[in-house]
Amino acid sequence: MITEYALGKLYIAGEYAVLEETSPAILVALDEFVSVSINKSKKHVGTIHSKQYSQDAVHWTRQENKMVLDNRDNPFHFILSGIYYAEQYVLENQGKLDIFDLNINSELDAKDGRKYGLGSSAAVTVATVKAVLSFYGMELDKSLVFKLAAIAHLKVQGNGSLGDIAASVYGGWIAYQSFDKKSVLAELENRPLTEVLNLAWPQLKIKLLTPPKDLELIIGWSGIPAYTSQLVDKTDQAKIKYPEKYQNFVNETRNCILRMIEGFETGNTSKIQNEIRYNRLLLQSLANMSHVQIEIPKLTKLIEIAEFNHGAAKTSGAGNGDCAIVIADSHTTVDQMKSQWLDEDITPLNFKVHSL
Repeated sequence: MITEYALGKLYIAGEYAVLEETSPAILVALDEFVSVSINKSKKHVGTIHSKQYSQDAVHWTRQENKMVLDNRDNPFHFILSGIYYAEQYVLENQGKLDIFDLNINSELDAKDGRKYGLGSSAAVTVATVKAVLSFYGMELDKSLVFKLAAIAHLKVQGNGSLGDIAASVYGGWIAYQSFDKKSVLAELENRPLTEVLNLAWPQLKIKLLTPPKDLELIIGWSGIPAYTSQLVDKTDQAKIKYPEKYQNFVNETRNCILRMIEGFETGNTSKIQNEIRYNRLLLQSLANMSHVQIEIPKLTKLIEIAEFNHGAAKTSGAGNGDCAIVIADSHTTVDQMKSQWLDEDITPLNFKVHSL
C-alpha cells in the first residue's frame, strides 16, 4: 500500500484580489493533513472510500482506459478529477493503467463534520494526484503535482486562485500569484496534457517566505462554515458593476501584499502587522462594494479581542465564517486573548505552520 499526504492551508492576506493574475497573496500550509492510501485491487472492481465524504464506498471498474462508476451520484468530484488528470499524464508517458482501491482520511474538519476552512478540497485533490502518480511509479515533482492538481481542481470548481493547491504542495509560508487560467484551459483544448504541464504558465509565481523569528501565527475559528464559491461569484458581480472601484481594490491589495512580502524579507514583524490591518480595511471596502458580509459579527469580535491584546488580525480566506488569523509578536498577550475568545464561543486552533 502507498500513502501520500497533503497539507491544509490558510490565507494570511490578499484574498479576492489574488483571483486576478497580477495580485499576489500570502498563505501558510498547516500541520493538518489529508491522507490518500492506494493499493492494487484484488478484484476487477476498484473502490474509493472516505468516511468524511460518505459512509459508503464508490465502486468502479475500467473499460479500456476509462473509469466507469457504479454510482454516478457520488460526492467524490475533486478526487475523481485528480485521478483522471494524473492517469492522463501516466498514459501520455507510456504508463499502463490498473485497478486500485483508494482510501481517503482527513484531519481538516472538526469532529462533528464542520469545516475549519483549511482547504480540504484542495488538499484531497493534491493527495489524490500524489497517490496515483506514486502508484504508477511517477516522480513527485512539486511543479508537476501543483499543475495537475490545479487543473483537476479548476475543472471541478470553475473559479478560485488555486493558492490553496500551492500551499498544500509547497508547504510553509508562501507568496502566491495566480496564473492566467483562461490561457491554460485554452492550451488544454489544443495540446496534450503533458505539453501543457511543461509550459511556463503565464503570471504564475510561487515563492517561499521565511517569517521573522518573533512572529507567531494564531488562528481562531468562528464555528460557522463559509461557502467560498458563492462569495466569489458575488464579488465577480461587483467587478462588473464597479470596474474602477474594483480595480482600485486590486491595485491597493497588490501594493499591500508586496509591502508585506518585504516585511518577511527584512524580518520586520511590525511592518507585516501594519499591512495585515490595512488588508482588513481593503476587504471591508470590497464587502461594501459587493454587498457581501466578509466579516461577520463573530469574526469582528475575534479580531477586536486580538487587537486589544496587541495582535494584528483579519479574516482568512473568503470570510463570512471559518477562521481569522492573528499575527502576534512578543507584545501580544496570547493566553489572555485565547481566554477571551473562549468566553465568546470562539475556538483557538492549535495548528502550526508546516514546512516541507
